[in-house]
Amino acid sequence: MELIDSHCHMDFPILRAQAPQLLDAAQAVGVGLVVVPGVLQDDWLALQRFCRADKRLVPAFGLHPCFMAQHGDFTQALLQLDALLAQPDTVAVGEIGLDFFMADVDRGAQMTLFQAQLRLAQQHQLPVLLHVRKAHDQVLALLRRLKLPSGGIVHAFSGSAQQAQQYIELGFVLGFGGTVTYARASKVRQLASTLPLAAMVLETDGPDMPLAQYRDQPNCPQRVREVAQVIAQLRGISLEEVAAVTTATARQLLLQRVV
Repeated sequence: MELIDSHCHMDFPILRAQAPQLLDAAQAVGVGLVVVPGVLQDDWLALQRFCRADKRLVPAFGLHPCFMAQHGDFTQALLQLDALLAQPDTVAVGEIGLDFFMADVDRGAQMTLFQAQLRLAQQHQLPVLLHVRKAHDQVLALLRRLKLPSGGIVHAFSGSAQQAQQYIELGFVLGFGGTVTYARASKVRQLASTLPLAAMVLETDGPDMPLAQYRDQPNCPQRVREVAQVIAQLRGISLEEVAAVTTATARQLLLQRVV
C-alpha cells in the first residue's frame, strides 16, 4: 500500500531537525512521498536542496498570502519563481492563494500576487497548491477566467459542497487532513464521506493541523495513514481503496515531470 502526503512543511525547523526519522516512520506505514510547499522566497533554495537530498521529498514553490509583508513588492521574487518552476523536480506552484480571514488584510495586493503566480503556473503547465480562507468565491472566479490546464489541489478544503463541485469541474482536487478526524468537524466529515474519492487527496499540513488524538503534537507525514483510515471508515470502504485512489490522483496530478 502506497500513500502520499500531498502537503507537509517538512522544511520548517521543528520537522526538519528530525526529518530522516520522521520520513522513515512515514515510510514504515506506507507513506513513501511527501510534497513540500514553499512559502517564502528566502527559503526556496534551501527547500530545493533539502528535497534533493532525499528522494522521498518533492518541492513546490510559491509566495503564501499570509506573508505579504515579507514578500515586499515581490517583483524579483516572481522572476526567481519563474526560474525555479522550470526545474524538472518542481512539482507545483504553491503554496499560493487568498486569505481574507483577517479583517485588515490587503486584498488587492493578495489578488495581484495570486494572479501573477497563476499565470506562471499556466506558462509552466504546473498544478497549483491553493491556500484559501474566506475567499473561495474569489478564487473560483479567477480560476474560471484563467483556466489552468494542469489544475491543482485546494489544500485543507473547508468550503461548501457546491464550492467543492465547482473546483472539481475546473479540474481541481480537494485536500483532506487532520480536520476530518475531529467528530465536531461535521461539514468536512460529510464532504469526505460523499465527494467522489477520485477528487480527493490526503495531506497533513505538518507541523500544523494535528489529528484529534495528537492535538498537542506537531503533525508529521506518518499521520496520513490515519487520515486515510478515518476517511475509509466514514465512507464504509477499505483503507486499501482510499490509499489506491488518492495516491493515483496525487501521482497523476503532481508527478508527471518527476522520474
